[in-house]
Amino acid sequence: MKSKLLILSVLSLSFVMQTNTVQADPTLLPPIKQWQGKSLELVKDKSDKWQTQFEKSNMLSTPNYDQSIKYIKALAKSDKQFNLTSIGKSPQNRDIWMLIASKDGAKTPEQLQKNKKPTLFIQAGIHAGEIDGKDAGFMLLRDISKNGKGHLLDKVNLLFIPIFNVDGHERSSPHNRVNQRGPTNMGWRTTAQNLNLNRDFAKADTPEMQALISTINKWQPTLYLDIHVTDGEDYQYDITYGYNGEHAYSPNISQWLDTELTPVINSELKKNGHLGGPLTFGIDNKDFGKGLFGWTASPRYSNGWGDARHLPTILIENHSLKPYFQRVLGTYVFLETVINKLATDGDDLIAATEKDIKQKHKTLPLAWSADTENPEYMDFQGMEYQQATDKLTGIKYVKWTGKPKTYNKLPIFWARKPSVEVQVPEFYYVPPQHLEVIQRLTNQGIQYKTLKHPLKLQVTELTAKDYSFGKVPFEGHLTADAKFDTNKVTKTLPAGTIKISTKQNLGTLAVTLLDPRAPDSYFKWGFFNQMFQQTEYIESYAMIPLAHKMLNNDPKLKQAFFDKFGEVKSKQVTEVESKKAGSLEELFAEGSDEKMKWLYQRSVYYDNQHLKYPVLFEM
Repeated sequence: MKSKLLILSVLSLSFVMQTNTVQADPTLLPPIKQWQGKSLELVKDKSDKWQTQFEKSNMLSTPNYDQSIKYIKALAKSDKQFNLTSIGKSPQNRDIWMLIASKDGAKTPEQLQKNKKPTLFIQAGIHAGEIDGKDAGFMLLRDISKNGKGHLLDKVNLLFIPIFNVDGHERSSPHNRVNQRGPTNMGWRTTAQNLNLNRDFAKADTPEMQALISTINKWQPTLYLDIHVTDGEDYQYDITYGYNGEHAYSPNISQWLDTELTPVINSELKKNGHLGGPLTFGIDNKDFGKGLFGWTASPRYSNGWGDARHLPTILIENHSLKPYFQRVLGTYVFLETVINKLATDGDDLIAATEKDIKQKHKTLPLAWSADTENPEYMDFQGMEYQQATDKLTGIKYVKWTGKPKTYNKLPIFWARKPSVEVQVPEFYYVPPQHLEVIQRLTNQGIQYKTLKHPLKLQVTELTAKDYSFGKVPFEGHLTADAKFDTNKVTKTLPAGTIKISTKQNLGTLAVTLLDPRAPDSYFKWGFFNQMFQQTEYIESYAMIPLAHKMLNNDPKLKQAFFDKFGEVKSKQVTEVESKKAGSLEELFAEGSDEKMKWLYQRSVYYDNQHLKYPVLFEM
């Protein structure tokens, strides 16, 4: 008992040190109360040979890349249950390491799958300044190997990536995340290419993401945990987390997470002095009383991508205003709880996943909006705040007092109302020239066949209208948006065209990537922007005689032309009048460019691929 009290005393001192040294100016952040929880007992002192660098720093800092990899390599070397592999290289040529932990010491995906145990995939540091998962994982693996928790591998396998964004991890500074209370040295949010990995799951631009997706395809985990730290409002919860709900693509998975896993996690967190809560955001950051917003993640994010491919995925967001050591210990409890739950009920999650994979849809929602008419309500464990105006600058802001406050029956407006819904085709056809898109589909693990001979068939073709582009690049892309006209056409598809069935395990993911109306489709990310280019034109001297022929030979076209362009619109041009020199020239005098464009688009000389979405649908 005395030793436990001594540990708590030392940790209390550590807490005081942390609250006063984490920031160059700690007064930037709201006040907090001293925290002590049962999970402090997890911390090892210097008498433990395998004490982590985090623990050695009085839980104030996190080790750099070299120190981190040195520790995990030594741990793997010391235990036959652990093996270490590099899943790929970063742009700055750093290895992205993954530890494989299993009772039988599996080294390959095939060996791991032979033991028929659920596999938990833990990924830390996708945003390298949000590194809680790395230090929690090191502690947990150390305790599995050295401190009596080896039973955690009896019925579960573990895959652990301590640092995903390895280059961002080394762009470390105490000034990288001003809204976050520790560690003293925080990595950078984006990669060396200035790309956000948690916006890259659908498009997979980065070598890091390509390596991760390939790893998941090979190792086939049962459950995926993606560990972050929040920004935003102050509240009492130190560990929040979320996943797409039963309204989305994997309802059976979501039901299991809701009813089986969430209550256990929240209970264990509470027993250890932590408070687990839902991943939500304030509607108005200056008026918390207006309620909360809960999203449905699209496939650019881990939890949206996991939902679309029926991989159970939880996005963990530890609260940035809680001390670093509190967040790390809460993460440890979270991880251990999930392992224990998979040990007892992992087969039920696997069965739920199989149900979601096998479900077939005639229609699918592609995006959701908030249901403003039917909010849910909860007693939200928030913080007291004041609306204030700074006397010096005149800036209006929210001043958090650090005092707990329960918001009774606070409304939560979930984005669960389908805003875009489409019919699911039997097949997609991607022309062979779109090499980059085909490569990305291959990397995602989507199955397809390649046409060996030309194929003539009736397909659905989409033509863009009312299109626009992003004003500035986003994640390295000039994004596109459009509405579409839909037409049935007969086409001869060339050899080399790829044929993608939606009746495959990743069929739903294929829809979200290939239907241009989806928020993270390859169209929206700008991979088909060349369809908007017009590369052949007509000169006015050729357009005038062509216009004569077109309008005189097609009365309906002539009437449509007049109806659209006014004045002359009401004037019926007779065949005799049309032969008079200058009669049609007069029609072009005002708004000539628009009129020429209109007529040219309806001529046989116009580019028949302009504005046509190249991917064809077979319904």
